[in-house]
Amino acid sequence: MSPAQRIALAEQMVETTRRRLPVGLRGPAARLPVVCHDRPSPAILGEEFEPEILGMFVGHALEEEGGDGSVPPHILLFLENLWEFAEQDPEVFREEVRITYLHELGHYFGWDEDELEARGLG
Repeated sequence: MSPAQRIALAEQMVETTRRRLPVGLRGPAARLPVVCHDRPSPAILGEEFEPEILGMFVGHALEEEGGDGSVPPHILLFLENLWEFAEQDPEVFREEVRITYLHELGHYFGWDEDELEARGLG
């Protein structure tokens, strides 16, 4: 599968996942941009994250609307990492995009790792 096909498949999966969210979450989720990268850059990783990371929420949580103004909230998906994690299986890739998106979206809603785990998104 080409990189362009992976992007299209990931974008389709994010949109499908958004439509299946509970009604009260759909609006905020639709306003949160999702940006696809092949892999995280060293600047994104810093010293905190491993190069194999699948996704990341950046910016302030919804409840902190306005934040400090430094970085608008958005989700990063690292498609090459997701593709490798899925062992180049398109169906596994779709599912991992869904899971990763939901996990990062949970951070936008202000849920910590324990709350994500309790919701099955850990």
